[in-house]
Amino acid sequence: MKVDVSRLGFGGAPIGNLYREVSDAEASGAVDAAWQTGVRYFDTAPHYGLGLSERRLGAALAGRPRDSFVLSTKVGRVLEPSDGAGFDDEGFAVPRTFRRVRDYSADGVRRSLESSLERLGTDRVEIVYIHDPDEYWDEAFGEAYPALESLRSQGVVGAIGVGMNQWQMPERFVRETDIDVVMLAGRYTLLEQPALPSFLPACVERGVSVVACGVFNSGLLSKPVVADDAKYNYSDAPAELVARAREIASVCSRHGVTLPEVAIQFALGHPAVVSVVIGSRTAEQMTSNAAYFSASIPPGLWEELKSSGLLGSEVPTP
Repeated sequence: MKVDVSRLGFGGAPIGNLYREVSDAEASGAVDAAWQTGVRYFDTAPHYGLGLSERRLGAALAGRPRDSFVLSTKVGRVLEPSDGAGFDDEGFAVPRTFRRVRDYSADGVRRSLESSLERLGTDRVEIVYIHDPDEYWDEAFGEAYPALESLRSQGVVGAIGVGMNQWQMPERFVRETDIDVVMLAGRYTLLEQPALPSFLPACVERGVSVVACGVFNSGLLSKPVVADDAKYNYSDAPAELVARAREIASVCSRHGVTLPEVAIQFALGHPAVVSVVIGSRTAEQMTSNAAYFSASIPPGLWEELKSSGLLGSEVPTP
């Protein structure tokens, strides 16, 4: 089933205080800016700020017609109360008032979704992803997926899928289940396309939608000039990838566009990809990302990237 989402989506991790604190006003402003630029797909997860992202996103969307936007969240990490001592140690600047318990059981899925709906202040979400089941295939395949399939058949949720930073396990889900959508982080970007030979054709064959995120490869492609200390996969980028990103940036510059403009649009060239989700923590950042998304990319740029070997000749482009 092809999911009906806006081509540009809003990623909720930054408003969950990813890496640093964001005020309630900044978070609300980012969501408002997304709405004003035409975004109608909003993604979040319990993992993001121990529920903070869900609470902020729900509050920011409250009052808007519920049928006018698509909302997704994730299951696999159940939040249980903690003593609140210290701060979260998984990348979010929030007090440790909850702890994440990895739980892909049918009961865990139901409890997680029920809590998410409460934090979001809504009675439904259109998409539910099984979140990062990298080391939990048996539980995710044998328990989480059937639970979501049952909820889908009852009309409690719309589309179901999996969200991961790899393509191999999502491909198993595509081939061995009846999922609707995969949120693929970072494995099909302007910099690298390991998902191209096998995973994406499987999605086309099975009618599974792909939502691309991590299209900046954790920051390496996010600025017109690539910094020496740029990040890749949440760590310092290897020198060879920095050099490759700079080569791509040079081609972009010759065609009058910037690296992030091209990176944010690249994935949409593949027929399986229905949306690109970008995280934004402020209104200014969201407005900038929307401008990148709307920039006109000359066809000659794609031709030069392919002729120079920076993109494979078989890579589809927008």
